[in-house]
Amino acid sequence: MRVPPAGFLRSLRDLCDDRGLLLVLDEVQTGIGRTGKFFAYEWAGITPDVLAAAKGLGGGFPIGACLATADAAKGMTAGTHGSTFGGNPLATSVAGAVLDVVLEKGFLERVAQTGLLFKQRLAEIKDRHPAVIAEVRGEGLLLGLRTVVPNMDLVAACREEGLLTAGAGENVVRLLPPLISGEAEVSEAMTRLDAACVKIEATLASHARGAAE
Repeated sequence: MRVPPAGFLRSLRDLCDDRGLLLVLDEVQTGIGRTGKFFAYEWAGITPDVLAAAKGLGGGFPIGACLATADAAKGMTAGTHGSTFGGNPLATSVAGAVLDVVLEKGFLERVAQTGLLFKQRLAEIKDRHPAVIAEVRGEGLLLGLRTVVPNMDLVAACREEGLLTAGAGENVVRLLPPLISGEAEVSEAMTRLDAACVKIEATLASHARGAAE
């Protein structure tokens, strides 16, 4: 859930250009509007040579896509690139419907605005519960909380409050709200996350009293 430092992807693009290398990006999770841009690489102002997309492309229906520039695709001659389930008419129809929504005027701007609101509210939660949350990460509606406590403790506490999250690595909780989320959903999620943090703090305080006794 780490956002690349400013200039990192630009430097990587320059390095590939200088050495005659292909820049291949995996946007399976970050693509199709998740960060507030259609593809996350757009934040860096670059273009990759090859890109992998899936997940959000089908809006929940299984589909994947490999995109390439004309130059990079020269090696993909007939018979050299295939797929067992490639060209599925139903999957591509679903993807077309998803793109109609995501590319609608104002949709990505709303995702970016909601993501900014989410990060602001998460920062408030972090400030209120420093014994639970150490850092807020992410872009758009691809967000992460680096935790002080074991991350799965927070995942479990959130689930008890009716908020579904996922663990990432050893100390991060992922938040992946739907792209159609708005202010009301952000407020509801923060209420539930705050309650989860309160419960964890109560448990920590109880353990501290027990140790002192």
